[in-house]
Amino acid sequence: MDGIDTSILLLVLLGACLVALILVLVARREAEAVRRQARDDVAGIREEARELAREATRRTQRVSDLEFQLGAERDRLDQLAERLELQAGRLASSEAQAVAARAAQQDAVVHELERLGSLTAQEARDALLLRMTSDAERRAEARISRAEAAARRTADERARAVISAAVSRLAVPTSTQTSITVVPLPTADLKGPIIGKEGRNIRTFEATSGVTLIVDDNPDHVLLSCFDAERREIAEVALLELMTDGRINPERIEAALRQAAAGSDDRAMSSGHAAAQTAGVAGLHPDLVGALGRLRLRSSYGQDVQAHLVESAHIAGAIAAEVGADEALARRAALLHDIGKSVPASAQGSHAAVGARLAARCGEAAGVVNAIAAHHGEVAPETVEAVVVQAADSISAARPGARRDDVDQFVERMESIERLAAEHAGVSKVLAMGSGREVRVVVEPAAVPDADLPRLAQAIADRITSELPVPGEVHVTVIRELRASATAG
Repeated sequence: MDGIDTSILLLVLLGACLVALILVLVARREAEAVRRQARDDVAGIREEARELAREATRRTQRVSDLEFQLGAERDRLDQLAERLELQAGRLASSEAQAVAARAAQQDAVVHELERLGSLTAQEARDALLLRMTSDAERRAEARISRAEAAARRTADERARAVISAAVSRLAVPTSTQTSITVVPLPTADLKGPIIGKEGRNIRTFEATSGVTLIVDDNPDHVLLSCFDAERREIAEVALLELMTDGRINPERIEAALRQAAAGSDDRAMSSGHAAAQTAGVAGLHPDLVGALGRLRLRSSYGQDVQAHLVESAHIAGAIAAEVGADEALARRAALLHDIGKSVPASAQGSHAAVGARLAARCGEAAGVVNAIAAHHGEVAPETVEAVVVQAADSISAARPGARRDDVDQFVERMESIERLAAEHAGVSKVLAMGSGREVRVVVEPAAVPDADLPRLAQAIADRITSELPVPGEVHVTVIRELRASATAG
């Protein structure tokens, strides 16, 4: 019995030792983890301290550079003041000498005339007065000419300083997206449903939207390619909705595209409000807000028109503040100066005249209406703010990287292709794709029978060849699809 008790006691002691050993090992592991975390924290703190020290050094250097520049500018101004004082003293001395010389000349002339005996003293004085009057007029004209030249020089220098100050306060992108929209993919697994079985989904998407959908090896995004910004936006909204929903099939694609097209007005209003807020302009009429939002899909020589208006508003506000004009009026007029470009081309007059009429109809002030009408010189500017808008428009359009001529030529060529194809009888929809190398023509099934499709395709191709200088080949595809639906229930 004693042997059994001893064995049990030994087992208990052995178990206690094992538990103690396990606890020691666990404590060591936790201590090692704490030490590693502490080392990492210390390294991070040291790196942050070094970064703060470098930032403090850079800021100290910038302050030193600014102090050096200010000192140099102060010295230059002191030297200029000394030169001006010296010139003022010289002018005062020259003026005194000129007065003394004129008095001596007058006395000498009077004595000479009296000596000759041909004139009395009064006649001599009259003749001298006439001569002095002529001399004074000539000197006055010369002084006026010098003053005008100096004023022009000063005005040019002041104008350059004002424009430089206004432009230097603005930072904008140098180019805009013209024909490609990048749509990010939540997951690369969506590429398969987007393409569909044997490519039916992507074909339906392209045929319905008129936008080329490019699915390449990049797992992060797909590309939408089309010259028409409005089609690209509708296609982008529809594609994002399809990816969110997860159900991608031809019927859902067509429904999503219709829904995206129906929401265009809401997107225009939202974009217009955002642009007005960015430009610092409040209280716009809803019609003007909608027109401003529609301009997000317009471009002029590759420059986004809405971005151009916001940029012009910032520049006009800065210039107006520098010259003492009405900054709020200048901003408002500059933001609206191209608003006529949102009006359909069927409206009579240039975009400046159309925009002025729209602004007047929406209750804008006379100064804003005049600035819009006068920004291309079609009418005379009546206020300083109208001239400021002209300058801001020119600066925004002329800055490096703002515009590209080839973009407008490309868009014009694509629109011309669609217009020529749409003029044929029975055509309901035309989509130019692939930089104009592919044209898809949808016809009315009741107006064009199947037998006439080859003839229509050839007629469209021949007209494009004869009337448009399109490089390369243009493939014309005519689509005739008859659909019938019924509801059971």
